[in-house]
Amino acid sequence: MKKSITLLDVLEHLITEEEIQEILQTHKYKDTARKLSVSMLLRFLMMAAMHEWKGFRHMADVATAYGLPQVHYSALSTKTSDVPYAIFKDIFIKILSRCNRRIRRSTRFPKELLLIDSTTVTVGESRLPWAPYHGKRSGIKLHVTLLEASQMPCNLRETTGLCHDSPVMNEFVDPQFILVADRAYFQIKRIDTFVKPETNQPFVIRLKMNVALYRKKSLRRWSPADSNILGDFTCKLGTPQARSESRHRIVEFTDREGKVMRVVTNLYDVDAETIASMYQARWAIEVFFRWIKQHLNIPTLFGTTEIAVFNQLYAALLAYVVLKTLYEEGKQHPFIRSASFVSFTRQFIEAQLPVEWELIIQAFIKDYQQLYGSILPGTG
Repeated sequence: MKKSITLLDVLEHLITEEEIQEILQTHKYKDTARKLSVSMLLRFLMMAAMHEWKGFRHMADVATAYGLPQVHYSALSTKTSDVPYAIFKDIFIKILSRCNRRIRRSTRFPKELLLIDSTTVTVGESRLPWAPYHGKRSGIKLHVTLLEASQMPCNLRETTGLCHDSPVMNEFVDPQFILVADRAYFQIKRIDTFVKPETNQPFVIRLKMNVALYRKKSLRRWSPADSNILGDFTCKLGTPQARSESRHRIVEFTDREGKVMRVVTNLYDVDAETIASMYQARWAIEVFFRWIKQHLNIPTLFGTTEIAVFNQLYAALLAYVVLKTLYEEGKQHPFIRSASFVSFTRQFIEAQLPVEWELIIQAFIKDYQQLYGSILPGTG
């Protein structure tokens, strides 16, 4: 009987055990466990995310059916709260970097879009007392930059739920991309900084409709008959007490539902319709957040400590990165029948992938085996 490829089969070849040990040494963490090592814990948590296991007891009960060792649930709970989540984050970043280099991207825009947003996971206030949110809820927040062309994360930052979005954006500035963000990230001082020659950060950011516009000057433009553009002009932003130093380009348009949108940008060499399309492409990050919440069990938090919660989070995100990489790998081949990411994931989890997909994944594993070898001892 054919043995289907599992998530753990792929994981084994994305990073070496030596690299994991280097990360552990960087964080001065001594992994003394023989059975439940850091590598093994990562495997448990990734499988828990993909198969939507409900907690540590569930993980311990079904582990052996998925090729994992028999471990008591208390050991899983203790280890998850013991390993600093910065270790899992570093493992995630290293594998993410390799997968992003693997995926071929093409964009319909002058530069690749880097979509910025955050999502919040909330639970009862007694579950996470270190992460107060609103009312009788506690919560954590994940700040993400997403590559629009491949829908893969580029950078992440974890915080508690009450952390404001806007300050975190400073960590995501990268002039090789066009930053696309919602109105929560708008600041007059920030966009004045973005247009300075020493910064030169391309951006498209939504404005709140109550932002004052000072000395509007329309830009000459050719308007297609079916254009959704309502206005294209430059102006200064804000009140006399807090007004922008520079003039900025404003594009007003209607979205698919007829709602009026207003964005500010420093892109002058593209038409207004393209600017509107750039902002509307931001929907991809909303789809990403919805997908990981619906398919990776993220709203079900196993532990209650900060370390345990973020370890679970980064393991789940790593599962997404591996699945998305395999999906994009297959899409590049002309003989693969078209399938949605959701459909591919379901077939992968249920071990029902068509033979052609299995062959592509085997080739992918072989490539990484030649580059990096095997990650986890005691496998294969």
